[in-house]
Parts: sequence; C-alpha cells; structure tokens
Amino acid sequence: MTTESPSGQQWVKSSYSDNGGSCVEWAPGTATATGIVPVRDSKNTTGPSLHVSAEVFSSFVAGVKAGEFGTV
Repeated sequence: MTTESPSGQQWVKSSYSDNGGSCVEWAPGTATATGIVPVRDSKNTTGPSLHVSAEVFSSFVAGVKAGEFGTV
C-alpha cells in the first residue's frame, strides 16, 4: 500500500507488515534520489520520521529477513 504525505512524498508500507497495527513505512523515492531512507510509524503518519543511510537500512532489512531481531 502506498500513501502520499502533504509534501508529496510517497510512503510504502513494509511488505513484512501483517496489518496487525505494528507497521512501518518507508519512502523509496526519497531513498533513490538522496541515498537517505525515511522511515515512519504507519499509525502516526504526521509524527516524526527516522532518516538513515541506504546502507544502514539495507543492513537492517537483511537482519530482519535473517531473524536476528526475534519476534514480538
């Protein structure tokens, strides 16, 4: 699912989100253009976003896929 912020930034919900309410969104267009990946809580779309380098984000996603962070 893709949503757009008032600034026009396109946000995409994580494909690993199961719609159980604990979801994150990221902005791939911004990541591609700047090398910085904005990440936010999908339940608080007007709240703050975390900005990390594409390299750090890639490492995080790899860790999630590998099960390094356990489950909730």
